[in-house]
Amino acid sequence: MQKSFSFTAILFLTIISLATKAQQKLSLKEAIQTALKNSYDIKLVENTVAISKNNNDYGVAGALPSVTATGNENKNTSTIQQQFADPSRNTTKTAVDGTTVTAGVTASVILFNGYRVQTTKERLAALENQSNSVLQNQIQNTTATVMQQYYNIVRQQAYLTTIQKSIEASQQRVDIIKTKQKVGVANDADLLQSSLDLNALVQAKQNQQLIIDQAKEDLLNNLVLPSNTQFTTVDSIFVDTKLLLADIEKLSVQNPSIQSTEQQIKISQLIEKETRALMYPTLRATTGYNFNSNKSAAGFSLLNETYGPFLGVNLSIPLYVGGASKKAYKNAQINSASAQLQYQNALTDISTNVVKTYQAYQNNIKQLPIETENYQMSQALLNLVMQKFQLGQATIVDVKQAQQSFEAAGFRLVSIAYTAKVAEIELKRLSNQLAF
Repeated sequence: MQKSFSFTAILFLTIISLATKAQQKLSLKEAIQTALKNSYDIKLVENTVAISKNNNDYGVAGALPSVTATGNENKNTSTIQQQFADPSRNTTKTAVDGTTVTAGVTASVILFNGYRVQTTKERLAALENQSNSVLQNQIQNTTATVMQQYYNIVRQQAYLTTIQKSIEASQQRVDIIKTKQKVGVANDADLLQSSLDLNALVQAKQNQQLIIDQAKEDLLNNLVLPSNTQFTTVDSIFVDTKLLLADIEKLSVQNPSIQSTEQQIKISQLIEKETRALMYPTLRATTGYNFNSNKSAAGFSLLNETYGPFLGVNLSIPLYVGGASKKAYKNAQINSASAQLQYQNALTDISTNVVKTYQAYQNNIKQLPIETENYQMSQALLNLVMQKFQLGQATIVDVKQAQQSFEAAGFRLVSIAYTAKVAEIELKRLSNQLAF
């Protein structure tokens, strides 16, 4: 078992602080906590979770009674003409005022509808669980993104350190040549070439600082912090070399995106049951209280009122709706089959990603000791060549080649360290193991 590889001891990754004392050091943990607190993407998913939680209720599922109060009052003016067997009782009147008042409270509850209510409640609970999985997936994705951006800044700062060290060597070369010129053992061509090399490195340093500044802006964007926020990061990259492929593959089924896809199968199956329930009879109990009042200024009846409670049972049997229910049920079955296919496809994709990422992870882990040794040797070579150059035992070409070897070794080492770290982060994300 390989031990956890640390680059703390490597002088190459000790970043020279370019920030002022006013800048605050931002740890990886603080960065992730800030992102999880401020992320708009997470807040949007949290709103979805809140909606799903609100909907996961027996009332929304239709299990609770519905109570309705109604009231109505109509006033009218009419003409009344009444004839009787006794002509003396005949009545003809115009502009007769009348008032009709109706009021009532009705409560109804579903007793049976093919278990649609119970199935709907199960589906609402499944939707809440799925939204929680989506939230966990978003949290994992945000965490992984912040970690990658954070270590990218460390990587770019390490590049800057290599350039700075090469600048120091170039400046030393220029100083040596100037000293030699004073005693007549160096020419202007060497001085001009050394000065050109130094200026090129100074420009490279400026360009690298721009890359660092923009990388910090990308991180601040994910942290939802002002763009003028000043901070410094750690100066080391730690790579966990203990990850095993078998463990990652075993835990990958716990990935929140896989869990969400699996929950979609259950949701689709419940929708299938709900749709099938539309073809069953619906039995509903109804109760309430009614009040009716009719008043008239003339006519057979001057006042007629009825009021009192009522209780009833309603049975509704779907006989024919043009085959719509059967087609909806068939579509629901197809959707359930599609959910199964999506789940299998997600498993295949994540399995492929795990294997490919682990291969890259292992490849970079194996190269780390070699590149560390290469960097140390290139640094020793540069120091040796500079000493020889000062003594007149090495040429300017020898110094330049040593510098180029040092720069290339430094860039390769930090690139491999960063690539290995990114692979580690991705493996832990896929297996739902990201921690900070």
